[in-house]
Amino acid sequence: MEDTNEPTITVRANGSLRVKGATLIGANGEVITTKETYSLCRCGCSKDKPFCDGSHRDCEFDDPGVHALVE
Repeated sequence: MEDTNEPTITVRANGSLRVKGATLIGANGEVITTKETYSLCRCGCSKDKPFCDGSHRDCEFDDPGVHALVE
């Protein structure tokens, strides 16, 4: 994958969604974070949702993160 200045979301095997270059906005329209890079929970076990806190390891989340292209 080529390094670009475009925002990216990377599915991490058995883990989080790694977001780079995007502002996270909550349901109320307020900005949650403006960090350049952050991880979002994918397993549902995080105590800091929507952010990943590493709980996927304890709850044994299992998804390889490899999915077919959706167009």
